[in-house]
Amino acid sequence: MNVKRIFGTLLTLLGVVGLVYAGIGFVNHSQNSRGLIVYGIIGLIFFVSGIGLIKNTKDES
Repeated sequence: MNVKRIFGTLLTLLGVVGLVYAGIGFVNHSQNSRGLIVYGIIGLIFFVSGIGLIKNTKDES
């Protein structure tokens, strides 16, 4: 079990959830635009770092 790969997957999923939440808020023209921008930026950071962690982790057999 590779802890880095599991953590990368978790970060990626959290990033996707944050990006989807921000996207739905923007489409629905939510009044809290500053909060949606923060969710979008944090989601993007989590998503990119999770993908990078998964991509750069080597499998050890």
